[in-house]
Amino acid sequence: MHTEVNKQNAIAFYKMAYEGNPSRAVKLFVGDEYIQHNPTVEDGKEGFISYFERMQRAYPKKTISFVRSIAEADLVALHTHQVWPGNDQYVTMDFFRFDSKGKIVEHWDAIQQLPKTSENSNTMY
Repeated sequence: MHTEVNKQNAIAFYKMAYEGNPSRAVKLFVGDEYIQHNPTVEDGKEGFISYFERMQRAYPKKTISFVRSIAEADLVALHTHQVWPGNDQYVTMDFFRFDSKGKIVEHWDAIQQLPKTSENSNTMY
């Protein structure tokens, strides 16, 4: 397994799609299939491309930073910080499964808006 390469490819894939070029991201990093588990995004490559193109048109100034990445076997987990218009901030945890050719073929995620208050002094990161 090429876990370090998979981590770098997962980051490059997500960053490229998030910043407005999901078609290129799919062409470079996705395998023959793309199974989507996020219920707000259609299954498959075209669903992924359509979603990120729509987000880029509606929110071109959004940003993403990658806080940490973890890889094991054919899975990569990314922990991100996203800032959307109006300083609307989210923490996400995305999981990608790679095929034997090193291409992304499956995605899961969990998204949480950063709360205005907290019962502790720890950050979400």
